Amino acid sequence: MEGQVLTESRELVGELKAQRQRTLRLIAHLSNADLERVIDPIMSPLVWDLGHIAAYEDLWLNHRFAGEPLLHPELAAFYDAFETPRTVRGSIEILGRRAALAYLAEVRERTLEATARLGVDPILHELVLRHEMQHTETMRQCMELGGLLPEGEPRLRSVGGRDDEFVTIAGGTFAMGATDEGFAYDNERPRHAVDISTFDIARRPVTNGSWRHFCEGGGYERREWWSDEGWAWKEEYDIGSHAGGATRPDDEPVVHVSWFEADAFARSRGARLPTEAEWEKAATWGQLDATGLVWEWTSSNFTGYPGFVAHPYREYSEVFFGDGYRVLRGGSWAAHPRVAATTFRNWDLPERRQIFSGVRLAL
Repeated sequence: MEGQVLTESRELVGELKAQRQRTLRLIAHLSNADLERVIDPIMSPLVWDLGHIAAYEDLWLNHRFAGEPLLHPELAAFYDAFETPRTVRGSIEILGRRAALAYLAEVRERTLEATARLGVDPILHELVLRHEMQHTETMRQCMELGGLLPEGEPRLRSVGGRDDEFVTIAGGTFAMGATDEGFAYDNERPRHAVDISTFDIARRPVTNGSWRHFCEGGGYERREWWSDEGWAWKEEYDIGSHAGGATRPDDEPVVHVSWFEADAFARSRGARLPTEAEWEKAATWGQLDATGLVWEWTSSNFTGYPGFVAHPYREYSEVFFGDGYRVLRGGSWAAHPRVAATTFRNWDLPERRQIFSGVRLAL
């Protein structure tokens, strides 16, 4: 058992180092101006994410795990996602490129020293690793909005077949959520029994070709296909098309689709969005193809499972519970597979389009 623990500790430390190299490579080609400017009003300056990654690691691994004082306590509020919301991050004085990179390096040096002394906490070290992985996906969202993604990014690929082929999933009870073993986020637990009726789900996500057909058929004009909230959003922001789909290959999944648009598309096909329970059952049973290309909207609101307990802090999940946020499943090309497990629950507001989000239909 001791040998296994040592092996797992080395693996986790190795992953922390590897992920840091991936993070630094992602922004290496950017000018200081692009790294530090506001690329889009709903996104942070990329350099803020670097400081936030450093502050988060220092808080959890050096302060709370190792019992050391914070390296830069005066920066804690600046890099707290709730104390400093996205809307103000571009207008406050935050660290520039050189200082942010130095902060990352200093924190990591402390982390490695503490880990060598105390070992690895399988929950907290994994939490910090996945936190950085998730932020690099957020940074990719911002970089794509600004046309700043580096060469060699994996990007999208073909879904591998028709997007109107459905598979029937038999009804019944299944165990939903993560088991008690290993790492999982609090909102993935506890595992619980869910009973669902027989349903059909598309084997593959909706493609750009199908989305163009929707647009050409009056998709953004046919009021009967839109919910009241979706139509109000479309009218307020003068949403008349989906520009990205017009320039991408027909056989790739449509991406950067809001929940409102996904819902309208489903209605235009006489279909609907799957619940997240349906999505997880189909994915668990191996009935879905081309997962992990785009996050897939579900019809479900983001809330806790029965018996939910916030861990290790309520701001990760609980403060987002309610009717405002919708759940997405499956991962995207920009998400690390370590994060995007079958039980992983992503969430966002129904009007958001910056995420690498697409659609899979259900009947």
